Amino acid sequence: MAVLCKPAIAVPEHIITQDDTLELARRLHKDHSQLKLVLRLIEHTGVLKRHLIQPIDKVLKHPGLDARSAVYEQESKARVPAVVRQALDRAELEARQIDLIVYVSCTGFMMPSLTAWLINTLGFRSETRQIPIAQLGCAAGGAAINRAHDFCTAYPDSNVLIVACEFCSLCYQPSDLGVGSLLSNGLFGDAIAAAVVRGRGGTGVRLERNGSYLIPHTEDWISYAVRSTGFHFLLDKRVPGTMEPLAPALRAVADQQRWNAGELDFYLVHAGGPRILDDLSRFLEVPPEAFRFSRATLTEYGNIASAVVLDALGRMFEEASPREGHRGLLAGFGPGITAEMALGTWTAAA
Repeated sequence: MAVLCKPAIAVPEHIITQDDTLELARRLHKDHSQLKLVLRLIEHTGVLKRHLIQPIDKVLKHPGLDARSAVYEQESKARVPAVVRQALDRAELEARQIDLIVYVSCTGFMMPSLTAWLINTLGFRSETRQIPIAQLGCAAGGAAINRAHDFCTAYPDSNVLIVACEFCSLCYQPSDLGVGSLLSNGLFGDAIAAAVVRGRGGTGVRLERNGSYLIPHTEDWISYAVRSTGFHFLLDKRVPGTMEPLAPALRAVADQQRWNAGELDFYLVHAGGPRILDDLSRFLEVPPEAFRFSRATLTEYGNIASAVVLDALGRMFEEASPREGHRGLLAGFGPGITAEMALGTWTAAA
């Protein structure tokens, strides 16, 4: 069975605190008619600090899509390799033993994908398969795990490398003044994560089952408007309430495994905001403490898009709380509105 091993996480060196964000909002948008609402929403995110690939003064400027694309390529090539090497080390594998790379990112675009550069640069075999995922947003972390699981099910002796590279700060648009846009300016952070799914052996989460669910007719609730200035993030005010229709989908996947989604040992879910976690606690009937790993990611890094699930997994590894046979749920939520869900059992290499 495929095992999701200990991930590697890296956040950039530039830090912005919640107090910094609130002060910037007051200064930049002092005449905004809904400033008080925006400030209150940012305060309630629970995000105490975020990490950025550039100093905040550079983030606030918009040099154009060409310049931002150049920064994305430069920074990803500078920062991803170390994270990949650490993930390989933690899985006790070498680059030549990887059969597929799943690369997810919704904050920058390259063609060919960064996977081609990684294969040429870090010693992967030329036969290594590539799956770049660019349009699932925050759900892509869960999707990457699920596609890796599918591949290892089809090819049991294979190993898959997952890479999530999210530079959300490159999507800041100074002209977007809607409440949803201003809230997102205080919510998203930058991060890179990587993990290996081993077809055989390894310590971590043995993947048992996966599934997807899309809430009908919600395509415009989370989206990008792609314009000459780049990606303009659109967030509908109904998004925080999506856990009510998604909780039954999580229960249904668990039921297929003959598990009770409310009686699992660990939960690693995308933390888009505090209400997501609060509602999941309520609808799945589990204590709030069950989502401590996801909440810690949100508090310390903000919403780091597709990297959230892997960061939450890394925090569980660090806590060393799971025991052999412990059962858990992993899930990413994103545009569509889409949920990518996985069930797994903790296992330690013999």
